[in-house]
Amino acid sequence: MKYREEKDTMGIVKVPEDAYYGSQTQRAADNFPISGITFPAIFIQSLALVKKCAARVNSELGLLDSKLAEAILKAAQEAVEGKHNDQFVIDIFQTGSGTSTNMNMNEVVASRANEILTGKKGGRSPVHPNDHVNLGQSSNDVIPSVIHIAALRLIYDPLIPALQDLHLALLKKSKEFKDVKKLGRTHLQDALPIFLGQEFSGYARQIELGLERIQAVEPRLTELALGGTAVGSGLNTHPEFASRVISQISESSGLSFKEAKNHFEAQAAQDAAVETSGVLKTVAVSLVKIANDIRWLASGPRSGIGEISIPSLQPGSSIMPGKVNPVIPEAVIQVAAQVMGNDTTIMIGGQGGYFELNVMLPVIAHNLLQSITLLASASIVFAEKCILGITANRKTCETYIEKSLALVTGLVPEIGYDRAAALAKKANETGKTVREIAMEEKILPKDTLDKLLWA
Repeated sequence: MKYREEKDTMGIVKVPEDAYYGSQTQRAADNFPISGITFPAIFIQSLALVKKCAARVNSELGLLDSKLAEAILKAAQEAVEGKHNDQFVIDIFQTGSGTSTNMNMNEVVASRANEILTGKKGGRSPVHPNDHVNLGQSSNDVIPSVIHIAALRLIYDPLIPALQDLHLALLKKSKEFKDVKKLGRTHLQDALPIFLGQEFSGYARQIELGLERIQAVEPRLTELALGGTAVGSGLNTHPEFASRVISQISESSGLSFKEAKNHFEAQAAQDAAVETSGVLKTVAVSLVKIANDIRWLASGPRSGIGEISIPSLQPGSSIMPGKVNPVIPEAVIQVAAQVMGNDTTIMIGGQGGYFELNVMLPVIAHNLLQSITLLASASIVFAEKCILGITANRKTCETYIEKSLALVTGLVPEIGYDRAAALAKKANETGKTVREIAMEEKILPKDTLDKLLWA
């Protein structure tokens, strides 16, 4: 590999000749060979959007030469479009402010802008990564802002549409199964009969409430820290810079962002990210409940509950021919586990606010954006490859109801609790149904029994 030499405030650094990034990026790449995990595309694109809007506003305010601004705009737009994703090479586990990634973007945009202006890649002239691309900004207000921008963009696409589709799929099955009688279960024991549609209506409502919870965090995520610069005081930025940049970000993204009410809170804390992650964890918990119920209800096919059937998608065993497993519910449960683990990391990260800056921003960003993306993908797969293909096994459902000892509960208003308990005990000891014992002992007329025992 051929290298070029780049100079910064700490000296000379060798950088790959064809790289758009410069010395600070290379130093960070050398310092943090930790996980191989880099920021996702949505984060990089949102960061580039900030740089693009900042350059335009600085030009409008007369703070940035229009020729330089135009080159920066073009370079930043290319990054927004994902054309330079391979240039963002820094590990998630880096400096806690995310300064390395902010400088990675500043250097890539500056280098590309210089190439546009001079035909030469790299260097710090005429466009400087700090003086021009980072003008009016600090990593300390940029990175928290980008976390909010990227998170809200992912929430609106793809998470909310994915959960809406899952909700509709569950609602469809609730209506389809509205007349399928089945046995209810509490404490993993037989309980009173319900309709399968009622069970699925509960699942649908869980997702509906999850959507409401997610949408409720929007007011906090729309607050951006831009304008606070290093410590929240706004040093070295124009008083109109933040509001004007945020207005352009809103126009470009189609989302309504606003300047943070308090810049010291916006940079020192990450409570909005912690809150959002908590909501995502709640959705994950809902998915575990639904996925677990579905795989249990579909268990078998000969020796399980078997009240429903789910789509058969792939062979389930490398040794047992014909075995088919509930692979989609299992995948969903694993996603939920990851989201719950991410939430723990974000919770700890939220505690990383020391005085005027949170210093766990990269790991918060990584986990938050991963959680949103995973939940969206899992919800789509769950709806399309599992929920919509579920069928009810009516005969099995009816058989379980008839065999249930809990049916005796319907007789309590007529014969009393103690007598009903004795009847259930006898049915259990003899292996007969509650109906058969009640008929043999002529406890109530047949028509009344049929009515009370879910005939």
